[in-house]
Amino acid sequence: MSVSTLDKEMAAKLQELAKQAGMDISGAKIRRSSSRFCVGVEHGDYNGTELFGVGTDRFIWLAYKPNGSGKMRLFSGNFPDDGVVEFEIGNVPEPQSSEVADTWARFPYGVDYVLNREGYKLARGFDAVLYGNIPGGGMSRSASLALNLILTVLEVNGIEPEDQLKVVDLAQAVENDYIGSPCGQLDQIMILFAKEGMGTHYNPKDRSVKYVPLGKGGENLRIVVMDTGTVRPGLEKSTYKIRRSECDEFAALLNKTYSDISALADVKDEATYKRIIDEFSDSKPGHCERLAYIYSAQKRFYEMMDAWKAGDIEKVGGVFREDGVGLRDDYKISGPELESMCDIVRTVPGVLGERMLGGGDKGAAGALVMADAVNDVKAAVDNAYPRSRPDFADKYAVHVCGIVDGIKVLEGLC
Repeated sequence: MSVSTLDKEMAAKLQELAKQAGMDISGAKIRRSSSRFCVGVEHGDYNGTELFGVGTDRFIWLAYKPNGSGKMRLFSGNFPDDGVVEFEIGNVPEPQSSEVADTWARFPYGVDYVLNREGYKLARGFDAVLYGNIPGGGMSRSASLALNLILTVLEVNGIEPEDQLKVVDLAQAVENDYIGSPCGQLDQIMILFAKEGMGTHYNPKDRSVKYVPLGKGGENLRIVVMDTGTVRPGLEKSTYKIRRSECDEFAALLNKTYSDISALADVKDEATYKRIIDEFSDSKPGHCERLAYIYSAQKRFYEMMDAWKAGDIEKVGGVFREDGVGLRDDYKISGPELESMCDIVRTVPGVLGERMLGGGDKGAAGALVMADAVNDVKAAVDNAYPRSRPDFADKYAVHVCGIVDGIKVLEGLC
């Protein structure tokens, strides 16, 4: 297995962080978990749509070493002021308590809580030091961390998960049940199953995962993420929570008349869609707008998949752009800084499509770009974004991302 220069640099950084925290990680393994980029359907997971995305090369690196005790000891280089988080297995604060609301420690606490609740026999603790370069908001930093911790705890305790989708369920439970974030499963699936150079296609009807290579011509496609420099609160404090509630509520209402509709994605034929819009456009206008986005995005999804397989990256980008308009105008989940980024890069020749990413409100936007336009995109953002959003002139960043494996374990670096 090849080890990148960046992995070696991060191993050295983790060793320095361990010294800072007074921890010994000599001989430790490193588990590296990726970020993700959803090509479609953003916000489709909790609405029951099929999903498609890739793992991207912004990571969390976690160096871990069994410590021969029943204690977990963890130090984050991203949150050094929190010091070493230390607790006995099975002895963590109550879910969603004020004690954990504003600390990154809610993730290891949540992993311990969920695994114990689900009957996993945990007895072996470990020392761990971690550091990540995933931008906040839009690339699934929280899902990456939860997956990394779950896989590490299970490995140290000699437990093989029943299957990979069970790991997805556990990671979602950490956020839903312990932290109180109403996330779906898109992020966890796209990270855990990600393969280098491949797209991941997930079908919720049978919980199947398939890999789809990008067709000939796709080698000219680049994924660009534009971090707006804004800080988004957790999903539990954002518009995401409102949108999910609206969609769940509308699906439950529709189910009273249409027994085959349990999620908005079940509205697939045009006649049913038009009947619903006609019936509820006056009484539930916002709910109808949410359905409009899901219905249209789901129809575009299959066009996008065919284009991906064929290497028709202009079509893939066009669908991505249409989804962005729907997320902005119908789903109303974007934000002003996100749209500033989209407006800027849309003017650059070679940008095939752009839209907000992730939970919404703040965070990052994304673009699908021709390889020879990447430098122009960076220049356009550097020129226009600081003038458009001066409060974030020294906080934004542009990331050009590769398509990578979601999870890797690296040995011999510590």
